Amino acid sequence: MRLFAPLFALALLAGCATVTESAQQEIEVRSVLGHSEVGGVGCVLSNRNGRWFVTTPGRVTVRKSDDALTFDCARQGVGSSVEAVASQYGVGKMIGNAVVSGGLGYYVDRRSGAGFDYPATVTVLMQAEQGTGVAAIVETGSAMF
Repeated sequence: MRLFAPLFALALLAGCATVTESAQQEIEVRSVLGHSEVGGVGCVLSNRNGRWFVTTPGRVTVRKSDDALTFDCARQGVGSSVEAVASQYGVGKMIGNAVVSGGLGYYVDRRSGAGFDYPATVTVLMQAEQGTGVAAIVETGSAMF
């Protein structure tokens, strides 16, 4: 009987992303203004699990959460932007949790954030500063096609 208890507990958590996936995710961040990419924009990303900094274009590893990831980006003389992207809970994870653990795994995943994902690439749409011409800013970036 003692052998079955650990096996039963393992079966309950088998559909749980907390056991099978990482609670961290790498995200590529880009910034765009006037249909051109603008580099050198500093962005602070935050959710309830922490805050991270990246300069665009760049990559940053964040801790996943069931809430939105907020991007607060700015570059002096260029502009700024504040955006948020929602986290997504995968359908496969939900089915696995429902079948294997009767839904218990979803609550464990929600607490750890492991079952949720953000988009792999986020493009932040910058708003130009007052009195700054877009043509002058475009020179510092690269055209996107």
